[in-house]
Amino acid sequence: MVNIVLVSVLVICVITDIKSRKILNVVTLPTIVFGLTYNLFNTGFDGFLFSGKGFLVGLGLLFIPYILGGIGAGDVKLMAAIGALMGSSFVFYSFIYTALFGGAIALILIIKKKGLSNIIKSTFFNVVFFKCNLGSIILTKDKNSSISFPYGVAIVLGTFYLLVWGGFQ
Repeated sequence: MVNIVLVSVLVICVITDIKSRKILNVVTLPTIVFGLTYNLFNTGFDGFLFSGKGFLVGLGLLFIPYILGGIGAGDVKLMAAIGALMGSSFVFYSFIYTALFGGAIALILIIKKKGLSNIIKSTFFNVVFFKCNLGSIILTKDKNSSISFPYGVAIVLGTFYLLVWGGFQ
């Protein structure tokens, strides 16, 4: 039952995040409540603690990136909802896979936008001349050169990967 709810929420969230760059409260907040109540009624107070710890871990993992402006509040709430449904261990490993997928997506987008040869030349120049400003290769102040993508896609890919292929105890 929980897996069906999780898959449904993930599908809805990836669609809305791609279409409108938003993960809707009308999806995430009821999912959090469902996870808490389902686990409470299924296994009692231990289930509520299981779900509550998952919620807090999911919330905590993306809270600092949210505060720094790297991701939106919907991404944080989606990860908290995953934790409320599946527990702290699952959401932690989901976060690890999400970060790997997010990094791969970001790398592909950077290479596509800036060109691999420009990145290699710029990195080589910075290393040879000890500029030690490697962050300028990726992060710039020019709004037109910034690269962003809906991070909900990475969250969904990481969570689906974990759900299908496992990899946590």
